[in-house]
Amino acid sequence: MNETSFRIALVVVIVLTMVVTVYHRLQAAKSGEKISHKDEGYLSATVLRLAGLVLWISTFGYLFFPTYFQWAAMPLPAWLRWTGVVTGALCSLLMYWTLSSLGKNLTDTVVTRSEATLVTSGPYRWVRHPFYVTAALLMASVTLLTANWFIGISSVAVLALLAVRTPKEEQMLIERFGRQYRDYMATTGRFIPRIGR
Repeated sequence: MNETSFRIALVVVIVLTMVVTVYHRLQAAKSGEKISHKDEGYLSATVLRLAGLVLWISTFGYLFFPTYFQWAAMPLPAWLRWTGVVTGALCSLLMYWTLSSLGKNLTDTVVTRSEATLVTSGPYRWVRHPFYVTAALLMASVTLLTANWFIGISSVAVLALLAVRTPKEEQMLIERFGRQYRDYMATTGRFIPRIGR
């Protein structure tokens, strides 16, 4: 299979996902509210963004400087890589559903907006953090699509940092919504749906 086909597919997946996320971030930013990263912790925010930068560099390296990233190539069958293409494209739809449900509550930190509302509909009916679940599925898809283990390792690092940050985010939500969020936690899984829900 021609590697160029997978590079083109990767561009499509990136563009679809970026259109969805940028649109929703711009919509949320229209409130004009300044969101501080202080409560997240500057160290935590910096480490997460550095890990994200490594992931972007490795992904764009695969696209534009393939000879420099061949050392991380994995011998995956074409059908598995095309599975990554399809699931990656489907992730853009899941991302749209997630961010549309979240609406103007969207931030890039653990801090909630002053006018935040508790969202428990859409994908939030099934898990408390569908954005992170979607990100994990997208990163797994890109790892398969590119057949590049360094992209996979970078993805795992980003996801691990998000998972470590999640309890702090949930503590902020408890402080903001109190018993309402505690009840939501009791009935809805963090990243995996609860059985019988």
